Amino acid sequence: MASPVLRALRERFGRAKIIHLARPIINDLLEGCGWADEVITWEPKRKHRRGRGLLGLGSQLRRRRLDQAILLTNSFRSALVTRLAGIPSRVGYDRDGRGLLLTDRLPVTRVDGRVAVTRMVDYYGKLAEHVGCDPPGDRLELVASHEDDAAIERRLAALGVADRRPLVVICPGASFGASKLWLPERFAELGDLLIEKHGAALIVSCAPGEEAIARHIGGLMKRGGHVFDDPVTTMSEFKSLIRRCDLLVNNDTGPRHIAKAFNVPVVTVFGPTHQGWTDTEYPLERKVAVAVECGPCQKKACPLEGPQRLCCMTGVTVEMVAAASEELLAGRQVEAT
Repeated sequence: MASPVLRALRERFGRAKIIHLARPIINDLLEGCGWADEVITWEPKRKHRRGRGLLGLGSQLRRRRLDQAILLTNSFRSALVTRLAGIPSRVGYDRDGRGLLLTDRLPVTRVDGRVAVTRMVDYYGKLAEHVGCDPPGDRLELVASHEDDAAIERRLAALGVADRRPLVVICPGASFGASKLWLPERFAELGDLLIEKHGAALIVSCAPGEEAIARHIGGLMKRGGHVFDDPVTTMSEFKSLIRRCDLLVNNDTGPRHIAKAFNVPVVTVFGPTHQGWTDTEYPLERKVAVAVECGPCQKKACPLEGPQRLCCMTGVTVEMVAAASEELLAGRQVEAT
């Protein structure tokens, strides 16, 4: 969701040297976009061989004599790093106790003391506008390489489904927490339905650590879905898989935004999270959710017990998700003709 801002900054500062400081997985996600001249990868939870932790990173950045830092993250740590680096202009939102570490403090809107629900694309966009960019909008963008496209094509061919259409990808995981997970048996039933009614090639994909749930769904399916668990796709390959597919079905998680970046239809099952944070004006997404008294709670684990436990997710039926999926597949077929 930061891609509109990164694109706008590159356009606005065409002659500047732009450096991205990001976790390795974000670097893989943005690979090929051309919005940075250099990328410094840093994993906060790991110690570096040379110069440990924040002080080492701050010292590394200080040697580069940077002119400005634009903080898309809200963390205190990110603001502290730029202060330790001695960067004279430090732009970010005044929140999480870090205001004194910034030179340009953008205010956040609060309701009853809490940060108001704001589309993240707009939230990021205000930072870009503050440094002179035109409003970036909400068109998401990513790039997949020819090498990764070819790798995915070979993998599909090995399964005998390279020529099958539609290609449907199911992503059943969510790093946020268990409360976001639609039931595995319902993903499996949906997959069987799409294979039976539409002749779909069905791929269950997963991130590292999500292999068990993907295999569980594959084991429940009766119509021959394929699980991409051995090996799990790299982030670069995953982008190519999503770009190649005709439909993505997932929980409210990162892959849905990758689908938007490649103009791929996507069905998103929502549970405990507020749709307003991640909303974009993307016409090829269908959001499936049920209204519950306790939601959206934004909790990683459901605090309820008994029949009401995970009611926001259990209330979403296979029929509801299937209807949204079939609507998008019908549109994809019309588009193809």
